[in-house]
Amino acid sequence: MPSYALAVDIGGTFTDVVLRSDSGQTWVDKTLTTPEQLDVGFFRAVDSALAKAGIKPAAVTDVVVHATTVVTNAVIERKGPRTALLVTEGFRDILTIRDEHRYEMFDPQIEFPEPLVGSDMTFGVKERVLATGAVLTPLDTKAAEAVADELKAKGVVSVAISFLNAYLNPANERAMRDILKKRIPNLYVSISSDVAPQIREYPRTSTVVMNAYTAPITGPYLDALVAGLKKRGFGNEPLIMLSNGGVIGVEIAKIFPVRMVESGPAAGALAAAYFAEVLGLDRLLSFDMGGTTAKACIIEDRHPLVSGNFEVDRIYRFKSGSGLPILIPSVDMIEIGAGGGSIASVSNLGLLKVGPQSAGSTPGPVAYGRGGTNPTVTDADLVLGYLDADNFLGGDMKLDLKGAEKQMAELGKKLGTATRDVAAGIYRVVGESMTAAARAHAVDRGIDYRGVPLFAFGGAGPVHACYVADLLESPMVIYPPLASVLSAFGTLVTPPRLDLSQGALARLSSVDWHGVDGIIDKLVDDARKGLASAGCKPDEITFKFGADMRYFGQQNEVTAWFDADPRKKHDAAAVREVFETEYEKLYSLRLPEVDIEIVSWRLVATGPLASRDSKIDLKAQPAKPIRTRSARFNGDDVQAPVYARRELAQGQSIDGPAIIEERETTIIILPGWCAKVDKTGCIMATKD
Repeated sequence: MPSYALAVDIGGTFTDVVLRSDSGQTWVDKTLTTPEQLDVGFFRAVDSALAKAGIKPAAVTDVVVHATTVVTNAVIERKGPRTALLVTEGFRDILTIRDEHRYEMFDPQIEFPEPLVGSDMTFGVKERVLATGAVLTPLDTKAAEAVADELKAKGVVSVAISFLNAYLNPANERAMRDILKKRIPNLYVSISSDVAPQIREYPRTSTVVMNAYTAPITGPYLDALVAGLKKRGFGNEPLIMLSNGGVIGVEIAKIFPVRMVESGPAAGALAAAYFAEVLGLDRLLSFDMGGTTAKACIIEDRHPLVSGNFEVDRIYRFKSGSGLPILIPSVDMIEIGAGGGSIASVSNLGLLKVGPQSAGSTPGPVAYGRGGTNPTVTDADLVLGYLDADNFLGGDMKLDLKGAEKQMAELGKKLGTATRDVAAGIYRVVGESMTAAARAHAVDRGIDYRGVPLFAFGGAGPVHACYVADLLESPMVIYPPLASVLSAFGTLVTPPRLDLSQGALARLSSVDWHGVDGIIDKLVDDARKGLASAGCKPDEITFKFGADMRYFGQQNEVTAWFDADPRKKHDAAAVREVFETEYEKLYSLRLPEVDIEIVSWRLVATGPLASRDSKIDLKAQPAKPIRTRSARFNGDDVQAPVYARRELAQGQSIDGPAIIEERETTIIILPGWCAKVDKTGCIMATKD
């Protein structure tokens, strides 16, 4: 009997599903996301894919993998339950004071996102741990019990505990947790020494607060998901995609939901890295445009960049420091509100504006006919002739062209512009926004984006990629197979992975190697236990060791990765060389006379690599256009040839302007570009 693997990615507008047999045959589908009850859309998509393949759930004996936006949605929409924060007495204002960093020095009206927990739900507890890790004041048990009773009276559902210096000694945090669980058994409790045991009080507190805020949402959601899969006859529990680009078992995901913040986008970046390996390209710029957002990520040496810090809910999309920081390893990408559902409007200055507000799936763009009244990017693409109103999702979802034209015309009246010209303006504005984001992302990391191939996917990505590539001076756009559901596919080709860290401030010249061995031993043990929940055997796990370091007296550290396990040699000179090599790459100098300070130790634990590529079926004879369609290019309406992607042959070339349709997305080849079908099934568009 053949074996099947299943992957589901819930996005802001669509829920994508990929079903793959061990022969490589693949079935995909897209259904509208159901934000009010995500598992409804999940199982609707799953049932559709199983029906297409003609199989029962019991046939899915390989993995079931899931990427979700449930955590991100809860944070951005502030839909979490009543959550409280317990801090060391005298430190109640930590979420308000933040880290005193001003991301815009000369803006007198600087804004920050509202904390997830307000000052009215923040409580000080008498206890104190010194910067050395020694307990100065043990937890005041009676005071702790009084706080617990107050939380119960206020109807608190979840609690975050973040005591001063708890990353060095978690004894007081654990004692507080035990008291809370004893007096309020059903309470969700997150402690910073488990969630983010690292230096710096504010980001550590912000991280554990986000974990506590989302745990009561993700826990029941994942439980319902597991129960639903079991009820339908699936044999395996799902694996959950994490922000770091790995998958993990449900139990770990329930305890640490903050690790799932960038679940879906990370899967897309991993898919881009997978195709970089397939195509033999060392560098790509991943461009993922869906219904709600657009994401850009640098793929360097065939791997996505991973950062130990991340920000959620930024006030200003390009301003580091304007969001809620979390100390969780995440695939390093930039994300902006520029998707197919992004709403177009007229600004206070009378100019055309697109996003960041999105119509999402409910009510969705005007063209969806679900009650939307605001013109969006998808409406513009339809009015321009880039989308086929009768062939959206293979004809399963008819689009309302007249409704889209009517709302576009209304917007045109405000701007004094014709209907198709307004649509073209929306197309250009959203393209400029995404280009600016990609430039900022690359330049901030010291990477020259010019000449780097653009890897385009997502439901709307292939529609806009050629225009973005033009602006980025990119010579090539790559459209992979399964482009519209590639994030779901990415979850199938990524291995189980955990990124762990432990703060341990020490001078390299006098480091206690016995203590270091103990820290790394614990990280390794925790990683083995965590990956066991994803079905990994101990001998299948590989480890990568690193540390965050800085020259003594500096504020910011650099992450450096070692070639070998530092426990084996205790070689301070080798550690210094690794750090200074990384430091020199960033700053072009070394300071050999200055001692080095270790801030924290890091570990990446990875399970066995997944091998689940899809079977490519290319035709032997070049395909002819199936029809032509009136579309607007460079200000002119032309009859553009329309091709069916499934009919294209290996090596076939198509000159722009042209339209290549799939069931789930549409590829737009602009004038001056030429598309060619690669043997891998990718369509490679190059500029003449």
